[in-house]
Amino acid sequence: MLSFLKRALRIACYTLVLFVVFIASIDRWVSWQAEDRILTSIDNIDNVQVAVVLGTSKYLGRTLNEYYSHRIEAAINLYNEGKVSHFLLSGDNAHRSYNEPWTMKRDLLRAEVPEPAIHLDYAGFRTLDSIVRAKKIFDTDDFLIITQKFHCERALFIARSYDINATCLAVSGPTSKSGFSVRLREVFARTKAFLDLYIMNTQPKFLGPKEPIMDTEEEGLVDEPIAPYEKGLQE
Repeated sequence: MLSFLKRALRIACYTLVLFVVFIASIDRWVSWQAEDRILTSIDNIDNVQVAVVLGTSKYLGRTLNEYYSHRIEAAINLYNEGKVSHFLLSGDNAHRSYNEPWTMKRDLLRAEVPEPAIHLDYAGFRTLDSIVRAKKIFDTDDFLIITQKFHCERALFIARSYDINATCLAVSGPTSKSGFSVRLREVFARTKAFLDLYIMNTQPKFLGPKEPIMDTEEEGLVDEPIAPYEKGLQE
């Protein structure tokens, strides 16, 4: 009986070690494959037609979520500098009181980004949904992603597997210690992404007819984004 318990314990230890090595290897692989596709400054971004802003909650309790605020600030700055023509705001729309895309749209409108430049994806429940739907529903396979660096890496990992030519602007995250717990969850999220892409062939929860962001003529104007909004036009 004792020898059986020792053998079972040894197998359990080996299994645990293999599991840790497995998830650590995936974590490093996801980071490595995204290295040359991540930008950290708006100055390094060329004019792009579409930027996908990945959604998150605006508030954590009664506190403004810095993950959210930095993404929105980056989107506004990109538009004001004339570097992005259209925004695809992708996030969860769980119920009437929680609507990530509409919340982002409202803040962009308040910053005087014109409504024709804003497009909503209400079915971006997960990063995989947001990235894949950008291609399959909104008919774009060449876009900029806006989110934090750790999230950029996973989003680019998914994009690469779907032959999407994406880059990512890595914006700042929170300065609080909560960033560690988020990063820890990200390790397991990357393992899930690997399984979704290479084992289970997981598809977005909702697909449907195409809703192209740009028409054929506009697609040829890659170097001429819509001019930034000017207050004088409304006076």
